[in-house]
Amino acid sequence: TSMNNLAFTWKGQGRHADALALMDDCAQARQRVLGEEHPYTLSSLATVTSGV
Repeated sequence: TSMNNLAFTWKGQGRHADALALMDDCAQARQRVLGEEHPYTLSSLATVTSGV
């Protein structure tokens, strides 16, 4: 959650590349910990694929 919040803060500051990289890290971590089909994982993956 903290990583996700920071990514959206960076996006709001115009730091789009940083935000996307952090959101990708968050999605990968959620996938490892929660599994591929968990709603939080799917939400993170959707955000990354949309380009934040």
